[in-house]
Amino acid sequence: MVNAYLYFNAGLYAVFALWCTLAPTRTAQSVGYESLSRSGMSEFLVVYGGLELGLGLFFLYCVHTGAQRAGLAFAVLLYGPIVVYRMATVARQWPVASTTLLVGTLECALLAAALALWWRQRA
Repeated sequence: MVNAYLYFNAGLYAVFALWCTLAPTRTAQSVGYESLSRSGMSEFLVVYGGLELGLGLFFLYCVHTGAQRAGLAFAVLLYGPIVVYRMATVARQWPVASTTLLVGTLECALLAAALALWWRQRA
């Protein structure tokens, strides 16, 4: 079950990295960036393309090296603050785009799954 979760994260980040890299303007607009300067586009591609690809590779690495517990810990430590920030910013910036809500829902689900798997392993 943990491997499936980690593979899912790896695949999800690979897809997001590709989506952001191949269609950066459309992707940026769908998450609320109305326009990006050339420097902004570079930053968007680095964070939403490069960083997300790196995250996906790390989750894949955890599966293939037997570091599933580290992968779960990483997921909790990654998604925990993201969910807190997401909830706070959505509440403060309401109304937000449906893509923002969809991504936030996915982040909450990924955090909940990571916590459930973490506690299940401890039992």
